Amino acid sequence: MTDMTDKATLRIGDQEIELPVVMGAHGEVGIDISKLRGATGAITLDPGYSNTGSCKSAISFIDERKGELRFRGIPIEALAEHSSFLEVAYLLIHGELPTRDELAHFDSSIRNHTLLHENMKEFFGALPKDAHPMAACSAAAGALSTFYTDSLDPRDPAHVEVSVHRLIAKMPTIASYAYKHSVGQPFMYPRDELGYVGNFLQMMFANPCEEFEPDPIVEKAIELLLILQSDHGQNCSTSCVRLVGSSMVNLFGAVSAGINALAGPQHSGDNRAVLQMLEGIREQGLSGRDFAEQVKAKGDHDALMGFGHRIYEKFDPRARVIRPTCLALLERAGVQSPLLEIAMELEAQVASDPYFEEHGLFPNIEFYSAVIFNAVGFPSDTFTVLSAMGRLPGWIAHWSELHDDPAFKIARPRQIYTGPIKTDYVTIDERS
Repeated sequence: MTDMTDKATLRIGDQEIELPVVMGAHGEVGIDISKLRGATGAITLDPGYSNTGSCKSAISFIDERKGELRFRGIPIEALAEHSSFLEVAYLLIHGELPTRDELAHFDSSIRNHTLLHENMKEFFGALPKDAHPMAACSAAAGALSTFYTDSLDPRDPAHVEVSVHRLIAKMPTIASYAYKHSVGQPFMYPRDELGYVGNFLQMMFANPCEEFEPDPIVEKAIELLLILQSDHGQNCSTSCVRLVGSSMVNLFGAVSAGINALAGPQHSGDNRAVLQMLEGIREQGLSGRDFAEQVKAKGDHDALMGFGHRIYEKFDPRARVIRPTCLALLERAGVQSPLLEIAMELEAQVASDPYFEEHGLFPNIEFYSAVIFNAVGFPSDTFTVLSAMGRLPGWIAHWSELHDDPAFKIARPRQIYTGPIKTDYVTIDERS
């Protein structure tokens, strides 16, 4: 981040103030308003913070117009082709790709921390059977701070390292426990000889009566989705982790808050909405082509779930990466499902029709993730759990970057008060 010599001039009535202009690595221009209130008494108003930069970050870069996403400067396409999820996690958290020895140590440490404390079974057992897996995961992530009180200081490097390793290692176990509890099946212990994703799949789908060996194609598809979702700038959940982390809460507490933010339908509900859309198409007896033509005729773009993106203008680079794997998975698995047939027919129709391109309605990562998760056998209420597993390295990286920032301070947004100026107190007997 390079400071520019230029200044922005702001006039409020007869008062004038010069504000520093800062420029990012790719030429992004920002106006530093940190001294605005002190100098003028005024604040800015930006509902949703869509025009507000809350921090300087070196973790990921999004080019909205070109459709590019890079982690620590490395294009997501290269990472998806060459790296494992744990290697990408190391990159995001530590700032550079690991050496062979560093990756081996990181991988070994993660494998050694996969078990949950046995008392966590009682924790899950106390939850209602119909508890949403995301609520269970958030509660369990926060509860880790009660089991591991030896490593909660966010400013102690040794504490941070072991907490990071514990959280990455235990999140698949937590996710699988949340699912198993919801369906009344016994919890499965981790098998550390399996890879990160393979271990998660066996904990989800194995049972004491039947062993489960992950299909390599399925394992690769899920790993790609985790990689592609591992960071995406200052989205709602990432900003939440930073905001909560600014209170100096431990990593487990900050990530628990991030999981709750991600659970909201406005943040990560698209893949579930995709499944609902496909089910609706099937119930109406339509084909994917019929539905696409219906959307065109009515101009009802909101009905087309999993297409377009609020950030990317032309295409979602993550969708381009996962599409071939999605097709290979369906072909390899030999899945014969009307729902998936509708999905791929709809995808092909939208991708080939100039109308949808003109309206910015390109398939996004949520469309393909819904198709893949459904094909693999994940219930729709676990889709966001998988997203949380993917987001975890990015959340950790931002939490760590926050604490390393020399400008660290507790987040404390201002507000524009619009209530009564002053109201007299009325006793209870006088209230109508």
